Amino acid sequence: MRWRGQRQSENVEDRRGSGGGVFRFPFPGRGGMRVPSSGGGGGKGGGIGLLGILIILGLVLFFGFDPGSLMQGSGPTGGSGSGFPDIRLPQQPRTTNLPAPGTQGQITRPQSSSEDDLKSFVSVVLATTEDVWNNVFNQLGGRYREPRLVLFDGSVRSACGTGMSAMGPFYCPADEKVYIDLEFYRELKNRFRAPGDFAQAYVIAHEVGHHVQKVLGIADKVEAAKRRMGRRGGNALQVRMELQADCFAGVWAHQMQAEKGLIEPGDIDEALQAASAIGDDRIQRQTQGYVVPDSFTHGSSEQRVRWFRRGFQSGQLQACDTFNTDQL
Repeated sequence: MRWRGQRQSENVEDRRGSGGGVFRFPFPGRGGMRVPSSGGGGGKGGGIGLLGILIILGLVLFFGFDPGSLMQGSGPTGGSGSGFPDIRLPQQPRTTNLPAPGTQGQITRPQSSSEDDLKSFVSVVLATTEDVWNNVFNQLGGRYREPRLVLFDGSVRSACGTGMSAMGPFYCPADEKVYIDLEFYRELKNRFRAPGDFAQAYVIAHEVGHHVQKVLGIADKVEAAKRRMGRRGGNALQVRMELQADCFAGVWAHQMQAEKGLIEPGDIDEALQAASAIGDDRIQRQTQGYVVPDSFTHGSSEQRVRWFRRGFQSGQLQACDTFNTDQL
């Protein structure tokens, strides 16, 4: 990604050095901070227990949503899984389509290890999302509220509760801010084998996609619908939210390339690799050794790749209607 020399966003808060201690997710084969159990051993009574916490953290390790929702329980049980909110995306003027992802040659670029360099990078990426979404909303006759991006290390306070590095980057709709610990990018490259600056940019674009959902009113409708559902229905609805944010990230990539021409050969393949690396099925296999589709909250690797690709190829909001389709 040709990001050097581009405008940096002023909507970045640097809270590094002011949070709690470093919190690492305890993957098998690597030491990390122990996660205390609220249930006291057997998994019955008082809380979800150590295993439950590990599974939850595994599922939200990448692209977490509202950390406060993890602390509030899953609501009443016994929903049917139906009753999705009536969501319609506004029609957006079309732009020239770009070449399909996967047709570009792979190139190898060194990845910066400097946190100052990374701060500049994420500031540029955030600025590109501001430019793209301001333009899209202007075309729709609306106004885009720009989110703020908070850099932290270890843990951080948000209006949604306390966020931890182990949860990965997340968006808090209550304060309209994206939170990220830059150490996450090392994990993305080394542990999940998704290197490259555009993989890193995709992480931010996905979280900003959740902000777009908030501005469009989608997030509030979904949260209201989830409160009327049981666990299975709520999970299914959350999957559609996450896949739409992936699609919005694809729209951002398409529009950014059309407006600025910053995408280099291999960039889209980096984003697709990152999307594949963080599917619920792959995360569950790594954290618990088996897959439970009914517990998915973000979508499978195949689904996440498909919806990012769909957004990138079309560049249109209406291509991202994950709520009115039977084929995710």
